[in-house]
Amino acid sequence: MNRPVRPSVTGLVLLALRGFAIGSADLVPGVSGGTVALVTGIYTRLVSAVDSGALAAGRVLKGDFRGALRAAGRVDRWFLAPVVAGAAIAVLSLARVVEDLLRDHPVRMAAVFFGLIAGSVWVAWRIIREPGGLHGMVAGTVGIASFVLFGLRSSVIADPRWYVFVGAGALAICAFILPGVSGSFLLLAIGMYQHVLATINDARLAHLAGFAIGAAVGLGLFSRFLHRLLDQHHDLVVAAMVGLMLGSFRILWPWPAGLGDETGAGATVLGRPGPDLAVPVGLAAASALVVVGISAWVRRRAG
Repeated sequence: MNRPVRPSVTGLVLLALRGFAIGSADLVPGVSGGTVALVTGIYTRLVSAVDSGALAAGRVLKGDFRGALRAAGRVDRWFLAPVVAGAAIAVLSLARVVEDLLRDHPVRMAAVFFGLIAGSVWVAWRIIREPGGLHGMVAGTVGIASFVLFGLRSSVIADPRWYVFVGAGALAICAFILPGVSGSFLLLAIGMYQHVLATINDARLAHLAGFAIGAAVGLGLFSRFLHRLLDQHHDLVVAAMVGLMLGSFRILWPWPAGLGDETGAGATVLGRPGPDLAVPVGLAAASALVVVGISAWVRRRAG
């Protein structure tokens, strides 16, 4: 049995920083932590590690403790632990900062994220091993469908109970490992984004526990499904992810209201660019170049 190899201290810090970037992205409606994992070159390893952890947890629930120990030994814990820790630190430390930035600078923030996703589309397409017309059709079809679906959202839920947070956690966590789908936007779409941010900022333990339980169950189930899909249909799955990222441009279009107000109103309404044009366009272009540059650096290190 292959046991996980402990990386250097520098390696652990770099993994934690990637996790921090993933957690930061998951706070923003329209930006996916899975996209960050893809750009920074750890996506496949992340899905595999989460899948192994889910297998071990599943055997515990079945009472197969010996099998659970064997499965736990195969978990890439020296990879998964710093990534998850970095993501958790980002969520806990940046929730209020992101909330304030989205409220005070919606257009420019949206432009930054628009550029990040634009660069990520290019990076993701290059991951397809043998790109062809079929992959372009899949990306286009999924992009159009998600563009329409991302225009739908519900009103904010009034005073949700703890079990609503369980369901919200199970749904939102899928974006942790799925590029192109934002966990924050999924929360926005079901009217829970405000409540989850407030729960984190105010440390409401019962609601936080419900959200964490839902996230753990959802991540375990979805990671197993995604891992199998990537093994059997890698290029088609990546093409679908490209389509999801293309569809997410609807959420991140900076005008007229950017990411919307704190209730999410205006988040998917498309309009003409406003007078504040040059700076957002520059921010979007710079963000796209940063993503492409990071991807090129990761490829050189891997090569």
